[in-house]
Amino acid sequence: MFISNAYAQAAGGASGDPMSSIMSFLPMIAMFAVLYFVMIRPQMRKQKEHRAMVEALAAGDEVVTAGGILGKVTRVRDGNVDVQVANGVEVQLQKSAVVQVLPKGTIK
Repeated sequence: MFISNAYAQAAGGASGDPMSSIMSFLPMIAMFAVLYFVMIRPQMRKQKEHRAMVEALAAGDEVVTAGGILGKVTRVRDGNVDVQVANGVEVQLQKSAVVQVLPKGTIK
């Protein structure tokens, strides 16, 4: 009495037109392409550069750690480095904690 009748509509969009189904996915494909070139690809390049920098660490390099500590690398092992932060003070860190290699002579 108070509820109106609901009738099914004719299938207008699902007429089997392949072009309309491609056009409905086009915005999603475009968004993924934009995200790939704006976010994913630069991050992968940055990771690759960091990995190469960490692999090239050698004794005598002056580095900055993720915590902001400046020091000189004294020994490089498999996954760790020993960093001298002051005279007689060495800190053992993971290689991935090294953020940047500084030019020689920066730390005095």
